[in-house]
Amino acid sequence: MDATEANKQITQMISFILAEATDRANDIQKKGEEEFSIEVHRIITEQKEKVRSGYEKKSKQIETSYAIAKSMAINKQRLEKIKARQEVLTKLSDEVRGKLSQEVKGDQYKAYLSKLIVQGLLMLLEENVRIRCREIDKAVVQSVLASASSEYCKVIKDETGAEKKCALTIDETQFLSGSAVAGKDGPSCLGGVVLATSDGKITIDNTIDLRLRLVIEQDKPAIRKLLFGGQ
Repeated sequence: MDATEANKQITQMISFILAEATDRANDIQKKGEEEFSIEVHRIITEQKEKVRSGYEKKSKQIETSYAIAKSMAINKQRLEKIKARQEVLTKLSDEVRGKLSQEVKGDQYKAYLSKLIVQGLLMLLEENVRIRCREIDKAVVQSVLASASSEYCKVIKDETGAEKKCALTIDETQFLSGSAVAGKDGPSCLGGVVLATSDGKITIDNTIDLRLRLVIEQDKPAIRKLLFGGQ
């Protein structure tokens, strides 16, 4: 083999090696680009998921905060509404008490006291009963004890045929306090009576105050409707 032929073969080998190297380099570059694209896609997808997750979390936090704030505002408004209504009812009760305080006098009040005592006696069915009243009502209560006892016995006789007697006395050890006896022990009282057994273990509260509270409590739905409508 002469030198020309040898150079030719060497040149061909070099060309072949370069071609192989170029192809290999192209494959490596192509694979690198593919891997790069995959990695970029993965990173972008991962970051997008983080952003989406963060947005959803933030959105839920905002929704929760809004729901809590809304609930608190509604509750506050409801409480303020209840408070305002209660203040109106309290004012109404005070006005009624003021008007009643002007009515607890005269023959009408005397007859009313007698009925309260009879009603209490029918609940106790005792032979000896102590009557508690306001100190300023002592005289008028004393004046109706006999008639109230007689009326009680008559009702028992008419209803059951039984003979029943009842001794009534005013309990001067425990008067119900009223505007004219400030400082006395016991609850503030518009009038009426409290009946007690001789040992004081059983009592019947027939005061005007209790009756007023019961009437207001029982008629609250109607009073609310009248004052506030359907709100």
